[in-house]
Parts: sequence; structure tokens; C-alpha cells
Amino acid sequence: MDYVIRIIPQMLEGCITSAQVFLITIVLSIPLGVLLSLGRVSGIKILQKVIGFYVWVLRGSPLMLQIFFVYFVLPSIGIRLPDFESAIVAFVLNYAAYFCEIFRAGIQAIPKGQYEAAHTLGMNYVQTMRRIILPQVIRIILPPISNETITLVKDTSLVYVLAMNDLMRTARNLVQRDFSIMPFIVAAVFYLAATLILTMIFERLEKHYSRYEQ
Repeated sequence: MDYVIRIIPQMLEGCITSAQVFLITIVLSIPLGVLLSLGRVSGIKILQKVIGFYVWVLRGSPLMLQIFFVYFVLPSIGIRLPDFESAIVAFVLNYAAYFCEIFRAGIQAIPKGQYEAAHTLGMNYVQTMRRIILPQVIRIILPPISNETITLVKDTSLVYVLAMNDLMRTARNLVQRDFSIMPFIVAAVFYLAATLILTMIFERLEKHYSRYEQ
């Protein structure tokens, strides 16, 4: 127990990096996913095809490969990013593709009659989306958004490949230094605690929005 207490401060430092990747990815990828989903349902054929190709590539290739691409391939064409920024770009682009499809499915689940009713009331496309469609979409997409958010918590461990001092790299360094697997156990507890907190938050949100079902 004394050993666990001694390593907690170092593990928390690793948690800060993981938390930063998580929060920045969520803050940037969800709005980007919303915009992409609106493009997917806009009816503009060329835009739909471009976004569809983007989603296909980003969802069809491993996130780790995308991290390597941003970090190692982009410098060859003159785009060089530091470790942290490379990770953020890869994570945001990847998760935006997933959120795009989640929001698209939610938007298309809304009956077309509601679009027609909004048009009858004199609303344009932006007003219809903002006031009528998206508020309903939130309730529909909460479960898949919850799943992706929890997956993101675990995926933050992939920044380890860029030699960033995240939670997993900190745990591995301690294991190699002290010849003890306890840091891995502590890291697992941190990840489980984070997923538990997120699960509870999304359960409360789902319960809140379920009051409006009828």
C-alpha cells in the first residue's frame, strides 16, 4: 500500500496528459461531427460524396495508423507538428468521422413531416435544424455517443506510441523501474473510474431526456 501511495503522484501526472487528449478531442470532434453530418444530409451530391469518402477512410483504418500518418508522413510534405498536436489532429479527425455517422443516423431518424411543418412555419434550413431537429437528435444519439466517449477514454492510451507521458507510458516506466506490475493495476483502476463516471453522467442525461418521450 505504501508503494501505491508513492506512485500515485506520478500516475496523476500521466492522467493529466490523457485527460487533455480526451477533453480536447471531445470539444473539437463533436462540433466537427455535427457539421459533417449536416453535409451528409444536405442533398448536395458532391459534398455528400467527399464527406462519405472521408468517413470511410477514417473509420476503415486503425487510429494508431492515423497517428503515425500525421506524425511521420505529413512532415514529408512540409507539415510538421509536435507530439501532442499530432495526437490531437489524429484523434479529432478520427472521432469526428464516427460522430458524423452517429448524428447523421439521428437526423435521418426524425420523421420528414417535422421538416415540412417547420417549412410551413417559415423556418429556413438552419432554423429547422437548430430549433426542431437537433434537440430531438440529442435524445436519440445519447447511447452511441456514450459508447464512443467511453471508447475514447481507452483510446487515449494510444498516444503512448508518440512517447508522450500519458497514463499508460507512466505506468510502463514505473513497471520497468520497480519490477512491479502494481502500476498497471493502478492504471486500470484510473481507466475504470473514468469510464464509471462517464457512464453515470450519460445515464443521468438519458433519464433526463427520456422525460420528453411520447
